[in-house]
Amino acid sequence: MLTVTLPYPLSANKYWRPVTINGRAMIVPTKEAKAFKTEIAWLLRDAGVRKPIDGRVKIHLDLYPQRPKDWQARQRKLGSNWDDNVMCIDIDNARKVLYDAFKGVLIVDDKWIWSDSADRCEPDGEARVVVTIEPIAAAQPQAALELPTPRADLFDPLEV
Repeated sequence: MLTVTLPYPLSANKYWRPVTINGRAMIVPTKEAKAFKTEIAWLLRDAGVRKPIDGRVKIHLDLYPQRPKDWQARQRKLGSNWDDNVMCIDIDNARKVLYDAFKGVLIVDDKWIWSDSADRCEPDGEARVVVTIEPIAAAQPQAALELPTPRADLFDPLEV
């Protein structure tokens, strides 16, 4: 299992941009996205990641938005829900941006994410995301089943 603190993800609006190539509309990463991916790759390398996890993984994200300067006034006014209106990227968009940045560095491909979860946390300082990832062993419930013995008296269509 690996737990690493990474920079707060870019918004999806800053990560991808539409372009038209040969009359075909496409979505491509922006310069900011490329810089973000490079930064994530270096931080993961500093955390000891030398090659992507090959196979199924479980990922959890703790998303911490930036704590606003007026957080104490908000807390006095709104109580325990003071952070409900703090600017924060949607968890879904955070996943998309981070998983794209992880591809080829932390994970081979996001198709191998078999379990993921995320929490939006109370802002307690600098904006960041804490990522926990672990490989998942592939369960093989069918391995314990006995395969039927082929019957010689049955017609075999491959012998025709």
